[in-house]
Amino acid sequence: MSTAPLPRVSAPPPAAPPRPSDVFVGYVLSLCESKRVQSDLRTGLGQRVERCNYLHRYLVPRLPERQHPDARRAHYAVAALIAARPRSARTADAERVNSADTAPSWYTRPNLGASLAAAVNAQVIKANSAEGDLHLFARQSSDALHQRLPALTRHLLGGGIALDWAVLLEDLTRWDRDRDKIATRWLESYFRNLGPEGASTADTDTAIPASDTPDLHEENLS
Repeated sequence: MSTAPLPRVSAPPPAAPPRPSDVFVGYVLSLCESKRVQSDLRTGLGQRVERCNYLHRYLVPRLPERQHPDARRAHYAVAALIAARPRSARTADAERVNSADTAPSWYTRPNLGASLAAAVNAQVIKANSAEGDLHLFARQSSDALHQRLPALTRHLLGGGIALDWAVLLEDLTRWDRDRDKIATRWLESYFRNLGPEGASTADTDTAIPASDTPDLHEENLS
Protein backbone atom coordinates (compact mmCIF):
# COMPACT_ATOMS: atom_id res chain seq x y z
CA MET A 1 0.00 0.00 0.00
CA SER A 2 1.55 3.25 -1.09
CA THR A 3 1.37 6.33 1.01
CA ALA A 4 0.56 9.75 -0.35
CA PRO A 5 3.54 12.05 -0.49
CA LEU A 6 3.66 14.73 2.14
CA PRO A 7 2.75 18.20 0.90
CA ARG A 8 5.74 20.34 0.18
CA VAL A 9 6.00 23.23 2.60
CA SER A 10 7.78 26.23 1.21
CA ALA A 11 10.17 27.93 3.55
CA PRO A 12 9.24 31.45 4.60
CA PRO A 13 11.16 34.17 2.79
CA PRO A 14 14.22 35.34 4.67
CA ALA A 15 13.71 38.47 6.74
CA ALA A 16 15.05 41.62 5.18
CA PRO A 17 18.17 42.91 6.90
CA PRO A 18 17.61 45.99 9.05
CA ARG A 19 18.19 49.33 7.37
CA PRO A 20 21.44 51.03 8.41
CA SER A 21 19.40 54.01 9.58
CA ASP A 22 17.40 51.81 11.97
CA VAL A 23 20.60 50.20 13.25
CA PHE A 24 22.11 53.62 13.92
CA VAL A 25 18.99 54.85 15.74
CA GLY A 26 18.98 51.72 17.90
CA TYR A 27 22.64 52.32 18.74
CA VAL A 28 21.98 55.93 19.79
CA LEU A 29 19.00 54.87 21.89
CA SER A 30 21.23 52.40 23.70
CA LEU A 31 23.83 55.12 24.28
CA CYS A 32 21.19 57.33 25.86
CA GLU A 33 20.67 54.80 28.64
CA SER A 34 23.69 56.51 30.22
CA LYS A 35 22.84 60.00 31.49
CA ARG A 36 26.40 61.18 30.97
CA VAL A 37 26.51 59.98 27.37
CA GLN A 38 23.06 61.41 26.72
CA SER A 39 24.26 64.78 28.01
CA ASP A 40 27.34 64.62 25.75
CA LEU A 41 25.25 63.82 22.69
CA ARG A 42 22.84 66.62 23.44
CA THR A 43 25.58 69.23 23.08
CA GLY A 44 25.41 68.67 19.31
CA LEU A 45 21.95 70.24 18.96
CA GLY A 46 21.90 72.50 15.92
CA GLN A 47 25.69 72.36 15.58
CA ARG A 48 27.92 71.56 12.65
CA VAL A 49 29.98 68.39 12.94
CA GLU A 50 33.12 70.47 13.47
CA ARG A 51 31.63 71.84 16.70
CA CYS A 52 30.37 68.51 18.05
CA ASN A 53 33.50 67.70 20.01
CA TYR A 54 31.73 65.55 22.60
CA LEU A 55 30.01 63.37 19.99
CA HIS A 56 33.03 62.11 18.09
CA ARG A 57 34.02 59.41 20.57
CA TYR A 58 30.58 57.77 20.27
CA LEU A 59 29.79 58.24 16.58
CA VAL A 60 33.10 58.04 14.71
CA PRO A 61 33.49 54.26 15.33
CA ARG A 62 30.01 53.67 13.88
CA LEU A 63 30.26 55.78 10.73
CA PRO A 64 32.19 55.16 7.47
CA GLU A 65 35.48 56.97 7.21
CA ARG A 66 34.64 58.38 3.76
CA GLN A 67 31.03 59.26 4.52
CA HIS A 68 29.52 62.18 2.57
CA PRO A 69 29.54 65.39 4.69
CA ASP A 70 25.74 65.71 4.40
CA ALA A 71 25.27 62.18 5.70
CA ARG A 72 27.72 62.71 8.54
CA ARG A 73 25.98 65.88 9.65
CA ALA A 74 22.60 64.14 9.49
CA HIS A 75 23.83 61.34 11.75
CA TYR A 76 25.25 63.80 14.27
CA ALA A 77 22.08 65.89 14.19
CA VAL A 78 19.74 62.94 14.73
CA ALA A 79 21.91 61.60 17.55
CA ALA A 80 21.64 64.98 19.31
CA LEU A 81 17.89 65.20 18.70
CA ILE A 82 17.35 61.73 20.14
CA ALA A 83 19.41 62.62 23.20
CA ALA A 84 17.35 65.78 23.76
CA ARG A 85 13.92 64.12 23.62
CA PRO A 86 11.71 64.29 26.74
CA ARG A 87 11.17 61.35 29.07
CA SER A 88 7.78 60.40 27.57
CA ALA A 89 9.30 60.12 24.10
CA ARG A 90 12.13 57.93 25.40
CA THR A 91 9.60 55.33 26.55
CA ALA A 92 7.80 55.40 23.20
CA ASP A 93 11.07 55.03 21.28
CA ALA A 94 12.08 52.02 23.37
CA GLU A 95 8.72 50.35 22.70
CA ARG A 96 9.06 51.03 18.98
CA VAL A 97 12.50 49.39 18.84
CA ASN A 98 11.21 46.34 20.74
CA SER A 99 8.36 45.90 18.23
CA ALA A 100 10.60 46.05 15.16
CA ASP A 101 9.29 42.69 13.90
CA THR A 102 5.83 44.19 13.41
CA ALA A 103 7.05 47.53 12.07
CA PRO A 104 5.22 48.84 8.99
CA SER A 105 6.76 48.90 5.55
CA TRP A 106 9.43 51.56 5.13
CA TYR A 107 7.34 53.39 2.55
CA THR A 108 4.39 53.71 4.95
CA ARG A 109 6.43 54.94 7.91
CA PRO A 110 5.71 58.54 8.97
CA ASN A 111 7.97 61.32 7.77
CA LEU A 112 8.08 64.82 9.25
CA GLY A 113 5.02 65.89 7.26
CA ALA A 114 2.94 63.05 8.71
CA SER A 115 4.13 63.90 12.22
CA LEU A 116 3.14 67.54 11.72
CA ALA A 117 -0.31 66.42 10.57
CA ALA A 118 -0.64 64.29 13.70
CA ALA A 119 0.34 67.33 15.76
CA VAL A 120 -2.36 69.44 14.10
CA ASN A 121 -4.97 66.70 14.56
CA ALA A 122 -4.04 66.53 18.26
CA GLN A 123 -4.13 70.35 18.53
CA VAL A 124 -0.46 70.46 19.50
CA ILE A 125 0.25 72.97 16.75
CA LYS A 126 -1.97 75.17 14.57
CA ALA A 127 -2.63 74.10 11.00
CA ASN A 128 -1.32 77.30 9.42
CA SER A 129 1.85 77.09 11.49
CA ALA A 130 2.53 73.48 10.46
CA GLU A 131 1.85 74.15 6.79
CA GLY A 132 3.94 77.32 6.94
CA ASP A 133 6.84 75.36 8.40
CA LEU A 134 6.67 72.83 5.57
CA HIS A 135 6.62 75.53 2.89
CA LEU A 136 9.52 77.28 4.64
CA PHE A 137 11.55 74.06 4.74
CA ALA A 138 11.04 73.63 0.99
CA ARG A 139 13.01 76.84 0.44
CA GLN A 140 15.75 76.26 2.99
CA SER A 141 19.20 74.75 2.81
CA SER A 142 20.17 72.00 5.20
CA ASP A 143 22.01 74.59 7.34
CA ALA A 144 18.76 76.44 8.07
CA LEU A 145 16.80 73.21 8.49
CA HIS A 146 19.28 71.85 11.03
CA GLN A 147 19.02 75.07 13.02
CA ARG A 148 15.23 74.85 13.21
CA LEU A 149 14.81 71.16 13.95
CA PRO A 150 15.71 71.16 17.70
CA ALA A 151 12.88 73.53 18.64
CA LEU A 152 10.38 71.93 16.27
CA THR A 153 11.04 68.33 17.34
CA ARG A 154 11.00 69.32 21.02
CA HIS A 155 7.58 70.93 20.48
CA LEU A 156 6.20 67.82 18.73
CA LEU A 157 7.64 65.33 21.20
CA GLY A 158 6.50 67.41 24.17
CA GLY A 159 2.96 67.15 22.78
CA GLY A 160 3.15 63.38 22.54
CA ILE A 161 3.75 63.23 18.77
CA ALA A 162 6.09 60.44 17.68
CA LEU A 163 8.93 60.95 15.23
CA ASP A 164 10.46 58.20 13.12
CA TRP A 165 14.14 58.98 13.63
CA ALA A 166 15.36 56.63 10.90
CA VAL A 167 13.13 58.25 8.28
CA LEU A 168 14.25 61.71 9.40
CA LEU A 169 17.87 60.59 9.24
CA GLU A 170 17.59 59.42 5.64
CA ASP A 171 15.70 62.56 4.60
CA LEU A 172 18.32 64.84 6.18
CA THR A 173 21.10 62.85 4.52
CA ARG A 174 19.70 63.59 1.05
CA TRP A 175 18.24 67.04 1.74
CA ASP A 176 20.67 69.22 -0.24
CA ARG A 177 20.57 66.83 -3.21
CA ASP A 178 16.83 65.95 -3.23
CA ARG A 179 15.26 68.84 -1.33
CA ASP A 180 12.36 69.36 -3.76
CA LYS A 181 11.47 65.66 -3.79
CA ILE A 182 11.67 65.29 0.00
CA ALA A 183 9.78 68.53 0.69
CA THR A 184 7.04 67.43 -1.72
CA ARG A 185 6.79 64.05 0.02
CA TRP A 186 6.50 65.80 3.40
CA LEU A 187 3.71 68.05 2.09
CA GLU A 188 1.86 65.12 0.51
CA SER A 189 2.08 63.13 3.75
CA TYR A 190 0.90 66.15 5.71
CA PHE A 191 -2.26 66.65 3.64
CA ARG A 192 -3.01 62.91 3.40
CA ASN A 193 -2.91 62.55 7.18
CA LEU A 194 -4.57 65.82 8.13
CA GLY A 195 -8.00 65.17 9.64
CA PRO A 196 -11.01 67.48 9.28
CA GLU A 197 -10.77 68.52 12.94
CA GLY A 198 -7.12 69.44 12.52
CA ALA A 199 -7.74 71.39 9.34
CA SER A 200 -10.39 73.49 11.07
CA THR A 201 -8.23 74.67 13.98
CA ALA A 202 -7.87 78.39 14.66
CA ASP A 203 -5.88 80.51 12.24
CA THR A 204 -3.64 82.09 14.87
CA ASP A 205 0.00 81.26 14.23
CA THR A 206 2.19 79.49 16.75
CA ALA A 207 5.42 79.53 14.79
CA ILE A 208 8.50 78.45 16.70
CA PRO A 209 11.46 80.82 16.39
CA ALA A 210 14.50 79.25 14.77
CA SER A 211 16.72 80.58 17.54
CA ASP A 212 14.74 78.78 20.25
CA THR A 213 17.43 76.22 20.99
CA PRO A 214 17.31 74.90 24.58
CA ASP A 215 20.06 75.60 27.08
CA LEU A 216 22.23 72.49 27.08
CA HIS A 217 22.52 72.51 30.86
CA GLU A 218 19.02 73.72 31.76
CA GLU A 219 16.87 70.64 31.15
CA ASN A 220 16.92 67.75 33.59
CA LEU A 221 18.06 64.70 31.64
CA SER A 222 17.11 62.15 34.27
